[in-house]
Amino acid sequence: MPADSLSFSESSEPVLACAVGLSTDPDLSVAIATAVDMAHGLLKVRADLAVVFVSAAYGLSIRAAMDGIADAINATVVIGATAEGILAGDTEYESGPAVTVWLGRLPSAQIVPLSLEYTQTPDGGLFGGWPTELAGDWPKNAALLLLADPFSFPVDALIRRMEEDHPGVPIVGGMASGGHQPGSNTLVINSRSYDTGAVGIVIGGAVRIRPVVSQGCRPIGRPMVITKADENSIVELGGRPALERLREIYGLLDPADRQLVRSSLHVGRAASEYQNHFKRGDFLVRNVVGADPESGVIAVGDLMRTGQTIQFHVRDSQSAHEDLHELLSQTKSRLPAPIGALVFTCNGRGTRLFDAAHHDAQCLQECLGPIPAAGFFAQGEIGPIGQRNCLHGFTASIALFEPASQGTD
Repeated sequence: MPADSLSFSESSEPVLACAVGLSTDPDLSVAIATAVDMAHGLLKVRADLAVVFVSAAYGLSIRAAMDGIADAINATVVIGATAEGILAGDTEYESGPAVTVWLGRLPSAQIVPLSLEYTQTPDGGLFGGWPTELAGDWPKNAALLLLADPFSFPVDALIRRMEEDHPGVPIVGGMASGGHQPGSNTLVINSRSYDTGAVGIVIGGAVRIRPVVSQGCRPIGRPMVITKADENSIVELGGRPALERLREIYGLLDPADRQLVRSSLHVGRAASEYQNHFKRGDFLVRNVVGADPESGVIAVGDLMRTGQTIQFHVRDSQSAHEDLHELLSQTKSRLPAPIGALVFTCNGRGTRLFDAAHHDAQCLQECLGPIPAAGFFAQGEIGPIGQRNCLHGFTASIALFEPASQGTD
């Protein structure tokens, strides 16, 4: 990729800036050194935060290299993870060796590194490892940036705990995708590496993370209220069998959308019931996993409850493009360009969803760039819908870094 696509970017305050470096050298030690040198050469000052993503193609050499990666990077806090594929700037590397190093010079930001482990006890699940700095009040504008192992860390349970302990704090991140069995992923926080649990940072103060979460779907039909539900099943919508309501919508669709209903139907559950009108991004989207023609019940990949507002959705490459482009364009219209971005996109996106490569990376640059961006293809993406944090699939969850003085909405 062109070197200028990884260029240094700064805000109106020249001391607040980000940069990203990349290497695809097949030797991991060389790749790390090259990516670090590129990022440092662009940033030109010591970084407060470094985020490193290493593709799984490096195999057995990863663990030793990740153990020493903090020594190779001149940064106050270092976090990182292994992934099936990574992205840097406007390019996505879905396979093959690649390393990206993202650096942030974030003066006056409060950054607290953490590593968490989950333990099941007789009294329930316990999340251990919270640093003492977070025992009291969290920083102003706090957000949690989280990288987690999918085999050992229940993100849904952490989200529920955070809703109780720190409501309103957004969580953005992704599940490591560098391995396909327990113990095969590597997570890094400063000089420590782990193959279980989660690592991350709580960040606030002078820097805010603005989440952009694109679920890649578009609505069909109209919003309806569940009048009868049973666990993950929608029994009735508006007093009539759920499948009957879906058939009504199906009959009004064009042939292309009818095909999408047959192949990629989803249910969007309203993130907030306290609104009269719903638009794109107001629904938490979940898969439809089945339907019973006799009873008219529709089964969904999440718990449903009576009284919730839902709307049917479909997903294809065009819907996914439109959704991400619209959400990023809305962000562009509300605030000056962010100083940097971290991208957590599903490993079911990329060329598995889009006809052309580099879609999400290029869409970000076209809408908000040039912006130093790095990320990886995740095995699950974390980000808020409305004010509620969620674990997603087939989603692009983006953390935009901005000065806290901007974009106060």
